[in-house]
Amino acid sequence: MPQIILATDGSSFSDAAAHFLATGRLLQPGYTVHVVHVSPEVTGQVRAFVNKDTIDAWHHDESEKAMASVCKILGDAGVPFERHPLRGFAPDKILAHARAVHADAIVMGTHGRGSFFDAVIGSVAGRVLAQADCPVMMVKGDRPA
Repeated sequence: MPQIILATDGSSFSDAAAHFLATGRLLQPGYTVHVVHVSPEVTGQVRAFVNKDTIDAWHHDESEKAMASVCKILGDAGVPFERHPLRGFAPDKILAHARAVHADAIVMGTHGRGSFFDAVIGSVAGRVLAQADCPVMMVKGDRPA
């Protein structure tokens, strides 16, 4: 069964990528979507004052919120999916998870800010695209009103 990674940051751009998968315009039925959200590690200063259980709960809650809309879109369309809350540097974690599940493709929404802006601040999508071992599809959504 084909494995597809859908990386989400909880934005409308990620929702557009989920809608694209849900419509089935590209892929034949019979694939599983691995919904991946990566939250950044907290700093050592935070860990010095906040206990591990509280930090773990925060990471879990943030990932659940970020994955909620794409999971609803996929679920409403009958697309099988799994949730994967991860922590760390997003491009590295997305790529590692794709390798771990032997992903056939990675699908991501893109903000489409432009190459100059991405060159200055970096782009998760751009880094994934440059380093992925499988095809990467960027779905550009409409900017929120």
